[in-house]
Amino acid sequence: MDYFLLITYLSIAIGVSFLCSIAEAVLLSITPSYIAERRTDKSRSAQRVIRLKENIDRPLAAILSLNTIAHTVGAAGVGAQAARIYGDHYLGLISAVLTLMILVFSEIIPKTIGALRWRQMAGTIAWSIEKLIPLMLPFVWLSEHLTRWLAGNKQQRLVTRAEIAAVAELGTREGLLKHYESRILRNLLKLESITVEEIMTPNTVVIALEESQPLSAIADEVKTAWASRIPLYRERRDVVTGFVLRNDLLAAIASGVTDKPLREYARPVQRIHEDESIMVALDQLVESRSHLAIVVDSFGGLEGIVTLEDVLETLLGMEIVDEQDANVDMQALARQRWEQRRKNHLDSLPPKPARDSHAEPSLTDSTNGHAASTADRAASANERAPSPDASTTGDADVPESGDDTVR
Repeated sequence: MDYFLLITYLSIAIGVSFLCSIAEAVLLSITPSYIAERRTDKSRSAQRVIRLKENIDRPLAAILSLNTIAHTVGAAGVGAQAARIYGDHYLGLISAVLTLMILVFSEIIPKTIGALRWRQMAGTIAWSIEKLIPLMLPFVWLSEHLTRWLAGNKQQRLVTRAEIAAVAELGTREGLLKHYESRILRNLLKLESITVEEIMTPNTVVIALEESQPLSAIADEVKTAWASRIPLYRERRDVVTGFVLRNDLLAAIASGVTDKPLREYARPVQRIHEDESIMVALDQLVESRSHLAIVVDSFGGLEGIVTLEDVLETLLGMEIVDEQDANVDMQALARQRWEQRRKNHLDSLPPKPARDSHAEPSLTDSTNGHAASTADRAASANERAPSPDASTTGDADVPESGDDTVR
């Protein structure tokens, strides 16, 4: 009889805990994406899993309460019966063996099974837990109120943006997603944090035309232009009034009407602040059915342009170019031109006269140093200053390229 009670207590301690550990592992392994997928399934099993997962505190309280009771009662019973059979001298050894058995057979093995096979076992486990909750209702009620008191009204997010990006990367490693699919997903999550300024074509490489000049003055340039949309400005490049379509200008040239000013062909242009996110720019461009928008600073000055192509390039993580593109990265081209202007400006300065290394520093030396510093700042300022003939010469020469946008 003593051995029968010993085996009974041991079975309670390990057997019940084994089932509780499987149920706990399955319940915690069910992912939010799995729940979202099963919402379209109207079966009882799917709805049961969804209910338990949406209020996970109740099933967890029931499972953990039963598991604790099984461990406590089983361990106490095994200890008492073992002491009666073998005496107190073996109580320490029996406790060590029982602890090892509980660790292996009621924790490690069942939780591994539950974590690996949760999809197959979710329906059965959900049914079992729903039957268990009423039996453990007092403990469930106590656990709910304790949890609510400790957590307050704080709502924790089930999924974060970083986790979604990590899942996309994991999907690539597991072979579930192609590399480009993972890249697009991760880039999509970054669109809110990337500003228009980071992807725009800088002002210094933007082709723009003065709106008052007649079409005949630029007819030859229009025929060879690579840009399909060209901004128009009034007197200064900062005062952008709209843009013209190259096709409209070509149609006017073909019909022989070239005496009209460019403003006659102007279309309204969208304006976006340089600090806005790419998502805001995308929404604005799509809503207005526009392909191009000018980027302005806090004072309304022209900083550059942004196109749908720029947004798509950021999303895809690659440059969209065609066979005739002369420059892939327009921001790199702008930096290159700035460096060239600065070098040309410094080369045009008179050479600094040699001085005696033993002579005392003079005001002339300081002035020369200041002049060099001023020249550097002037070169930087010239980079942003409008050029009076930028529409047809110098930096605004229309490169022969096949890009469909003003870049």
